Amino acid sequence: MLDLCASRSSGILLHVTCLPCEYGIGDFGPSAYDFVDNLASCSVRYWQMLPLGPTGYGNSPYSPRSTFAGNELIISPELLAKGGLLTESEISDHPHFPATKVDFSEVTKWKIPLLKKAARRALSDKVFLQALDGFREANSLWLPDYALFMVLYSKYNDARWHTVWNRREGLRDNATISRLMDEKRSEIEEWEALQYIFDVQCKELGAYARSKDVWTIGDIPIFVGEDSADVWSHPELFKRDEAGSFSDVSGVPPDNFSATGQLWGTPVYDWGFHERTGFEWWVSRVRRSLELNDVLRIDHFRGFDACYEIPAGSKTAEHGIWTPAPGVRFFKTLEEQLGRLPIIAEDLGNITESVIRLRTSNGFPGMKIAQFGFVFDEEGDFDRSHSFLPANYGKDYVAYTGTHDNDTTLGWFRSLKEKERASVLSYLKTDEKGIVESLVSAVMNSDAALAVIQMQDLLGLDGSARMNYPSTCNDRNWSWRMKDGDFSTAAIEKLSSLVRSTGR
Repeated sequence: MLDLCASRSSGILLHVTCLPCEYGIGDFGPSAYDFVDNLASCSVRYWQMLPLGPTGYGNSPYSPRSTFAGNELIISPELLAKGGLLTESEISDHPHFPATKVDFSEVTKWKIPLLKKAARRALSDKVFLQALDGFREANSLWLPDYALFMVLYSKYNDARWHTVWNRREGLRDNATISRLMDEKRSEIEEWEALQYIFDVQCKELGAYARSKDVWTIGDIPIFVGEDSADVWSHPELFKRDEAGSFSDVSGVPPDNFSATGQLWGTPVYDWGFHERTGFEWWVSRVRRSLELNDVLRIDHFRGFDACYEIPAGSKTAEHGIWTPAPGVRFFKTLEEQLGRLPIIAEDLGNITESVIRLRTSNGFPGMKIAQFGFVFDEEGDFDRSHSFLPANYGKDYVAYTGTHDNDTTLGWFRSLKEKERASVLSYLKTDEKGIVESLVSAVMNSDAALAVIQMQDLLGLDGSARMNYPSTCNDRNWSWRMKDGDFSTAAIEKLSSLVRSTGR
């Protein structure tokens, strides 16, 4: 097992969709292999990406249509052509896509029919069918349900199963589901084939990366959106009332940043059911995630100690309660089933001593975000002893300038008031031109075992390259892409020098 805290190392945070690619969205093709080569040439050991699941409305990787399936949009057409499943003319006949942004609607319109064409060809090959049968058997817990879910999703034009679908389909009447499995067999097989193709491409890229001593860090969102195959096929995993409706939803309570808290709205787990079944669903989920990535970041780690549960139908998060979760027993079971886990705990927010004990007792490194260390008073100054400032990090942490939910360093700095900017420049002993490099250098020079830099910060990009604006839903979110040539020789040399000089 990888020991993240055994030695000083570095990583780059860049989602697969952000890679340069002529097909409108980054994928597992040549640009991904080039990216691995560039990281390896700099002695960067980790490539951190966002969750790999198929996205739906809003395009958020943290609200996937399935926590087990892979995002079909990041299957590489070039690799399919290389394997004889598509022709060069088929993959070259594509719309003009923007170079610096994913237009998810246009990409989906062009790419899904193309991928289905490849799937149909693959399904006529005996060797492929034999391999697909093995994949089906290994993934029977989720694959048939997900494939049927996607068939029905297409039937209802992406409308939600719990509000628009035929009641017998939405509530999974046994006779109806059995009939659909027969009637829609051809379409179901296409989606199953695409999942197998995703699996192969993802694992081949991972194997190549490991051969270059580059390891991938994946991401597990703790909660599951109601509009997902998981909730549709396994409602028993979540808290429900006597009528079968979901009784509580997730969120976080009011704080200094939000007077009404954050209402995430996803169903919350029925931990009693999970315990009675030996956490079987979670064991399968983590096992599947570790098949696709070498290390896992667990989003909202504190939710395994206690979950803030809000009555369903609430307009705000003001009236929720903290409900204990079986974190100690949960992680003990995972270790018994899967061995020691290479996990990064996202321990941000309302962190109690109990959460800290849960993290440290399992040997999981926590997270530090440099931008969060600059908490300004009315005079524009900040506390130099703040635990999120790079000089104060311990070794059992993974340090970041910012993550997908933060602005880029340049965008963040430009958003500050004049006095605040002056305080930051004084602290980092730099000027405005050097702000990005100085904060990156501070994180890399910290005592944290692993330092991870957003690709946007390595490139010195402003706020227009921000990945996500939390609590918003618009076409800016999740859409940024790196241009071909951005990871230039100069950028590679700069990163390589920084890795060497900081002993990472």
